[in-house]
Amino acid sequence: MTDQRKATVVLTANTVAFAVCFACWMMNAVLITFLTTNGIFDWSSGQMGMLLATPVLTGSLLRLPVGMLADRFGGRIIYTILMLLAALALFLNSFASNYFHFLLAALGFGLAGASFAVGVAYTSIWFPKEKQGTALGIFGMGNAGTALTLMFAPTLLKWLTDGGAHLEGWRNLPRFYAAVLAAAAIIFYLVTYTKKPAAATRPMKERLAPLGEVRVWRFGAYYALLFGGFVALSNWLVPYYVKAYGFTLATAGFYATIFSLPSGLFRAVGGWLSDRVGARAVMNWVLSICCITTFLLFFPKMDILTPGEGILAKAPGTIVSINDKEMVVQQDKSGKTDRYVLAGEDTRPETHSSTGRDAQVSVMPSSSSWQEWTGKRVDPDDALSPTRPFKAGDKVGMRDLLARGSTHIYFQANVYIFTGLVLLLGMSMGIGMAAVYKHIPTYFPQDVGIVGGLVGVIGGLGGFVFPIIFGWLLSVFGIWTTCWIFLFIVSLGCLVWMKFVLRRMMKEQAPELLEHYEKRSASSAPIVTGEPGAVK
Repeated sequence: MTDQRKATVVLTANTVAFAVCFACWMMNAVLITFLTTNGIFDWSSGQMGMLLATPVLTGSLLRLPVGMLADRFGGRIIYTILMLLAALALFLNSFASNYFHFLLAALGFGLAGASFAVGVAYTSIWFPKEKQGTALGIFGMGNAGTALTLMFAPTLLKWLTDGGAHLEGWRNLPRFYAAVLAAAAIIFYLVTYTKKPAAATRPMKERLAPLGEVRVWRFGAYYALLFGGFVALSNWLVPYYVKAYGFTLATAGFYATIFSLPSGLFRAVGGWLSDRVGARAVMNWVLSICCITTFLLFFPKMDILTPGEGILAKAPGTIVSINDKEMVVQQDKSGKTDRYVLAGEDTRPETHSSTGRDAQVSVMPSSSSWQEWTGKRVDPDDALSPTRPFKAGDKVGMRDLLARGSTHIYFQANVYIFTGLVLLLGMSMGIGMAAVYKHIPTYFPQDVGIVGGLVGVIGGLGGFVFPIIFGWLLSVFGIWTTCWIFLFIVSLGCLVWMKFVLRRMMKEQAPELLEHYEKRSASSAPIVTGEPGAVK
């Protein structure tokens, strides 16, 4: 069999195995939500967040050592062992009976998440540099395994528990996942081929040297946002849809799939674009889109009643007549008649059906204002005394408040608009993940495993830490959309860092080009440049 055909077989097997691993890695997102929603276990939100994040932690921290092992012994054997160990932990998870048991099992099957570092190293050695972006993008499509779990696991749980009649049937879910993962490991080993990097025997100190470069950590920061954000949201969106929008678990899983599935599939697009136009240009667009979409997702459903413009008496006088819409006051000194008319009486929120408002798809917040008579104070000298309705013959003073104003602001955070923005964010994250990993074999061709492993560790730690931060922000502020505010800040920080590095690189390596862009006039001809060189 030719090397090209072997490379195709390895890439296909890598991608399928990665999809199965990610499906197992994300199982807790559905299982833990099911167990708490059905009252099988009474865990706090903090405990839930820890159980959701624990597999992510294991899969993240082990990426560096697993990547090093893949560089040393080859991806074929390391990938197979990893999947078998994770399958064993999944099987043991089916016997868990308390929080500690679930925590230990999650630590075990979290090994599946480390498969990414193995797959990157094992894939890249089979392809030349000009095709590595596309190859790694195709491999990264295995992220879609997350979507498979979110889409089918709720339905599978419903079937295994007989529609909730036999809740203990949940124990068959991790057993099913364990069987699939074990079978995938065996098939993977049988169809793939052994190949190691040329520098597999280098001394450890030399192999660890790239970790001292700032560039590696910058790539890690990008990946923490893109991959960490993807993993965190894949877990977080299921309870988000359940509790913020009142969806059933199955419906929430379907809507969460709209985010996770395109994110995985678009990694191939990101790899292809990185090969064609450069990974740095792709990252610029991706980070910009992340900033825009997370900003637009800031705003939760709002139903706010706030003071508005009122009506003040123009001069001292006596009320001649008053009704629901109009008050007539005769001034004491001049005898002139002042007429005061209430505004917006028919726009009060209680005159509209909340259900009807929610059924309408609105993009922007809507507001309405109205006024209502204040009334005469029983004790004019006591500002806190009760009031009675105004009537003819009552005296009013200069600048007395005759009618108070109210303004009602309503924003529905429509689920379809929300999901559309989440879809756009997921696609951009998928493209960006491939762009990040396009850099690694370009700058570190002999250290893909260890550098990719470290970048994967940082990204995975983002997937571990972000849900904890999401939960903390929710508990402190009580607003679900605080997670988007946090992601916006991280996105903006990454974008600013990248712009700063590019500006410094241009200043050091091409000062005349920087001056051209800063001072170019309308008549300046465009300058076309290739992908910039190495950036510290």
